[in-house]
Amino acid sequence: MNTPHRHTVLLVDDHPLLRQGLRQLLELEDDFLVIGEAGNGEEALALLPGIAPELIILDNNMPVMNGIETLKRLRQAGFTGKILLYTVSDLEQDVRGALRFGADGYLLKDVKPEIIIQQIRHVLAGSLEVSPSLTAVLAQSLRTPAPQSIVDLTPREKDVLRMIAEGNSNKMVGNKLGISEGTVKTHVKSLLHKIGARSRVDAAVWATENLK
Repeated sequence: MNTPHRHTVLLVDDHPLLRQGLRQLLELEDDFLVIGEAGNGEEALALLPGIAPELIILDNNMPVMNGIETLKRLRQAGFTGKILLYTVSDLEQDVRGALRFGADGYLLKDVKPEIIIQQIRHVLAGSLEVSPSLTAVLAQSLRTPAPQSIVDLTPREKDVLRMIAEGNSNKMVGNKLGISEGTVKTHVKSLLHKIGARSRVDAAVWATENLK
């Protein structure tokens, strides 16, 4: 009998009880394994050389170094795994900052346990996850005047970009647009080049600031 793959997770939160609760929630599932905990960003950065988690779940409101700065430092240090902000902050500047610095998701702590597990799995599968209650925050970002032009993007590329910003995988985009996953990948590669984005997350941030 094959043993199921277990996604390795590092928890970063300054509240031990919250870390314990999240650890217990994750380890009730067969596909998660918490391999480390840290109380702030500096501790997380110190742990990183000795472990290689697939996912870091990161609080924002922490002493010493907040989540956004920790996220920035983790990416600068070369961490390429998934990073999910799990916090109480619904401020637009925090959401946009997290996405700008390479977060793979931004979820609020009021989410139901079964939903957070589902959203974590989506992040690990490559989707960009944002709490539904933050829709208004992202909509406000869309109303911000855009300094960059989008005239170089084809209508199809704009459609693909909007769907990426909504957190859809290439397969999901293809299904919704009635095109192959390979064609979606071609569109993604082209639009990333045109807007100067390095990743899907960068493209999603660009979309919130430039697409109407």
